[in-house]
Amino acid sequence: MDERFILVGARTPLPPPPPEKKWYAGKPVFSMVVLAVIISGCLGCELFIPKDPVYMDLFHAVESPGREFWFGTDTMGRDIFSMIWFGGRVSLAIGFLSTAISTFLAILFGAASGLAPRWLDELLMRLTEIVGAIPFLPFALCLSAIFQASDIHEDTRIVIIMLILGVLSWTGLARLVRGQILAEREKEFVTAARSMGVKEGRIAFRHILPNIVSVILVTVTLDFASCMLTESSLSYLGFGVQLPRPTWGNMLDGSRSALVIQSFWWRWVFPALFLSVVVICINIIGDTLRDVLDPKSVEKT
Repeated sequence: MDERFILVGARTPLPPPPPEKKWYAGKPVFSMVVLAVIISGCLGCELFIPKDPVYMDLFHAVESPGREFWFGTDTMGRDIFSMIWFGGRVSLAIGFLSTAISTFLAILFGAASGLAPRWLDELLMRLTEIVGAIPFLPFALCLSAIFQASDIHEDTRIVIIMLILGVLSWTGLARLVRGQILAEREKEFVTAARSMGVKEGRIAFRHILPNIVSVILVTVTLDFASCMLTESSLSYLGFGVQLPRPTWGNMLDGSRSALVIQSFWWRWVFPALFLSVVVICINIIGDTLRDVLDPKSVEKT
């Protein structure tokens, strides 16, 4: 409309209100539900799994999925449905504890390097680079092979795998924590804390770390999925947890045979499906957390 014909005092029509967003808009609700169901099923599998996952029923070996064996059986007659839920518990536990170990080491080294004098910062960063330069999977295979050759209990082997994964996977997060601390320690609230005589350790863990916890949380979420995949790779190659204790990785061991892939598809499809679904759900949740906690990353893309 021409401005010459606008009546004085007349109100212009208000723009329509923006549509209300659904409560689930932009949230990985489906991934969280699927992940919660799988984790709950693995933790409480004794309540609804009637068959023993290590029981060998040779009369029903390599039986295809049916009414009695929903996901079929393997070459020794073990029920794959039971093995998946009990094996998921082991895979999730290894991934969680390995991530906890690597996160602890990363925060410790990253915080110490970010607040230390220059010579100590250089020393810690060179140590981090040395550990990060170690070829992860070949070194883990060598260590697992050494421990596999020795006569150790299966529970001890699982603990060793957790330590290997945790000790070799902390370097990336440590560099990230150091960079965030170097940026945060120049801000006014840190200067004010120093002027009040607060010690460097208290400044790091009481004032700086709470401000970078969002970055740590996103990285830890994605590292959890990576540790699960690495454990599955070790078990698939025969250097991780060994049968009869099932994990999603060692259940895929039989898929190295072309006969199994072509004729006994249920032996590898179901473990691979559960592992893929869990890893994808964790990655989706981690990406959503990054977008929510760091809006700048969305603007950059």
